[in-house]
Amino acid sequence: MELHPLSGSLGAEVSGVDLNDVSADLFEEIEAAFVDHHVLVFRDQDLDPQAQVNFGRLFGELDTHPFVHMNAEHPEVLDVITEADDITNFGGGWHTDVTFLGEPDLGSLLYAVDVPTFGGDTLFANQHAAYDALSDTMKGMLEGLVAVHSAGPQYAEGGLSTKSKAMVTKNADRALEKVEHPVIRTHPRSGRKGLYVNKAFTIRIKGMRRDESDALLNFLFQHGTNESYTCRVRWESGTLTMWDNRSVQHFALYDYAGQRRHMRRITVTGDTPR
Repeated sequence: MELHPLSGSLGAEVSGVDLNDVSADLFEEIEAAFVDHHVLVFRDQDLDPQAQVNFGRLFGELDTHPFVHMNAEHPEVLDVITEADDITNFGGGWHTDVTFLGEPDLGSLLYAVDVPTFGGDTLFANQHAAYDALSDTMKGMLEGLVAVHSAGPQYAEGGLSTKSKAMVTKNADRALEKVEHPVIRTHPRSGRKGLYVNKAFTIRIKGMRRDESDALLNFLFQHGTNESYTCRVRWESGTLTMWDNRSVQHFALYDYAGQRRHMRRITVTGDTPR
């Protein structure tokens, strides 16, 4: 197995690996690289849904999305299909997956089945690097703050994701439920601290006035996605990219109007952010 960094901040392309045949020793290497680089890209993989599920299960129990209908034959698999006439963009905008859950997913594994001839890249931002770049004064102020997260802006009635044709949403009545997570999260494996707020699901900071909360969150949203903390993944059919939701935000670009894109996603269950 060889690693080829994608940027100075995060991400690595992995070569010499067939994800249909991962030994215990190879998995240890992949898992260590995952913690170190936060985003791993595997090219030229031939994965059917069951093979993707089998690889994902090496990392832990797989999750199902509470607000999106999953694949009928493989309930852990979410097919995200953007048809040529669809102008919506599931996954557009910077976010960390499912932080509206009490135990958000550990990571996501996205496989490219059919990609446009151009466009459709995904951007990733390293939230450990974003935290490290803050002043000591700002770090001290953020320590101990708690943020409120909700699926409402995306999955409640009329939410942004309910308008997407790329998948079918459900349970809109449950989307307004709220959970609380620390603004600064410590990674359970590496021990590194990182920002843990995102524009899609973080709605306010607990104990602050609305204008105070908005001002601080807007700064953190912008700071956390600064170009210097990012990498970019260009998709090809047969590419699998996996990312650590405890460490990164991501943004699926929609710049391929008139073309079809079929991605297959699975997610690994996580733990309570601390």
